[in-house]
Amino acid sequence: MDKELLRVVIILIGVLVMIGMVLWHFVKSLRERRTPDDYYDEDSYDDRVVDEFSVEEDDDEMDVFALGNELVDGDALLDDQAIKPSPKPSADALRKDVEKKQAATLANSRRLELPALIEFSIVARADQGFNGEDLFEAFERVGLRYGSVRVFERVDANRMVDFAVASMVDPGTFPDTGLEDFYCPGIVFFMQPREVDAPLAVFDDFMETIDTLADELDGVVWDNQRQPLTAETVAQFRQILAKAA
Repeated sequence: MDKELLRVVIILIGVLVMIGMVLWHFVKSLRERRTPDDYYDEDSYDDRVVDEFSVEEDDDEMDVFALGNELVDGDALLDDQAIKPSPKPSADALRKDVEKKQAATLANSRRLELPALIEFSIVARADQGFNGEDLFEAFERVGLRYGSVRVFERVDANRMVDFAVASMVDPGTFPDTGLEDFYCPGIVFFMQPREVDAPLAVFDDFMETIDTLADELDGVVWDNQRQPLTAETVAQFRQILAKAA
């Protein structure tokens, strides 16, 4: 056989082999590749779906799926009370609420009309003034307490200060030791009517304490102008404080 013819035959055989291999791979890939619609066979598709999404009763811990054949009404799952609008307050309730707020506003405005501070004093008649030991004993008898700021205080049942007593000697404090050597020309009483719950009642206690100590210590009561305190001045303060009662 001519060499040229033999070469042509070999080439043709090689080409046929290559075409056969390509076709075999193509057919094989078609068998393995399946479209989404053909993923399940028609006769088994429904069974596969049911098996895939069915939930056993023991596994449904959160009650996500309805078990059984009954349908679940989504509206029935809502809490009627939770979505029910709150009832509107009655006219009587609104009126009482308004009256309560008006009363609170009036009380606050009346309290602001009170004096911010009432200051009276007791001045010793004796030239040496008041002795420390005598003061402490007298304060104790009228129920005044020695406070953390080193002045004496009237403390109510709620542990709130109604009024305080300071020394006329700068800085106004009383020593806690060496009382026998301490002297002061007088003592000063302070009251803040806006800061107490019952200004008139506290003022009456304020005045009673002052009068008692003035008698026991032999002193003269002065008003805030450093003048002898008169009954008229006390009456004026009581009238002012009574407005907030």
